[in-house]
Amino acid sequence: MKIGVIGSGEVGQTLGTAFLTEGHDVMLGTRDPEKDVVKKWKSENPKGQTGTFEVTARFGELLILCVAGSVAESAVQQAGVANFAGKVVIDTTNPIAGPPPATGVLPFFTDLNSSLMEKIQGLIPDASVVKAFNSVGNAAMYKPQLPGGVPTMFICGDNAAAKTTVTGILTDFGWETEDMGVAAAARAIEPLCMLWCIPGFLHNSWNHAFKLLKP
Repeated sequence: MKIGVIGSGEVGQTLGTAFLTEGHDVMLGTRDPEKDVVKKWKSENPKGQTGTFEVTARFGELLILCVAGSVAESAVQQAGVANFAGKVVIDTTNPIAGPPPATGVLPFFTDLNSSLMEKIQGLIPDASVVKAFNSVGNAAMYKPQLPGGVPTMFICGDNAAAKTTVTGILTDFGWETEDMGVAAAARAIEPLCMLWCIPGFLHNSWNHAFKLLKP
């Protein structure tokens, strides 16, 4: 597939490289293609392409939103709402607010009765948004190697076929997938970011992931 990555931070770079490794065509989208980090990623990934958010959104058959939650909606607007139509969109974002964490707990700008994913889906109603990759650090997003075995990625979204597509990607990336249902389930999945970050902020421990144990 042609993969368009909207966002050139650590998450976007990690996933862009991972999709290249899996044999896909990848464009890393950025507000500024001349940024040093973007040039560095391109030099390290010569088969990858770079472009603006709009060019990247047009390029991708599947799109991944990898920007800070506070600018997610503006990034979608900048990429062009029409360019998302008919496409699967993996939403990796979290609604992290501006203030620093207090006693290890990140502040969110949503509450338990709303989610950033639902806002994004509302902004691009002709796309099929699937929440994924928001509850683990970028270092473990591709082929995680943990003593406890294969970790669990929780996903949700309103389109079953889109979730099947994302499940296949997660399997290729070394994850097991648990489908938590429709987009409203992001109200529960997004706060997993808070929980995942607490050991990091309190104990500088960042090498973990979640696992759902079932009978």
